[in-house]
Amino acid sequence: METQKVKTCFTITFTDDQYNHAKSYVQDMKIHPKRVFWQGKEGKSEEELVVEQIAHRILSGFYNNDAFQAAKHIVRMDSMTTG
Repeated sequence: METQKVKTCFTITFTDDQYNHAKSYVQDMKIHPKRVFWQGKEGKSEEELVVEQIAHRILSGFYNNDAFQAAKHIVRMDSMTTG
């Protein structure tokens, strides 16, 4: 089976509670530098890590109680196939 790559850009919204939860999570991960969380995150700012965590939780369904919940967070999505 051949795999394909798609580069996707999401515009999301999030609440202060979601931001604070993600910030706490990143702070906790700093205590555990050997965790898988840190793979591929070298050189990223704390703000980047927090926003990535929010996006991960939104896109993974952690904040989606119903089918329409994701649409409340994902404002826009642009995709293109990459070579």
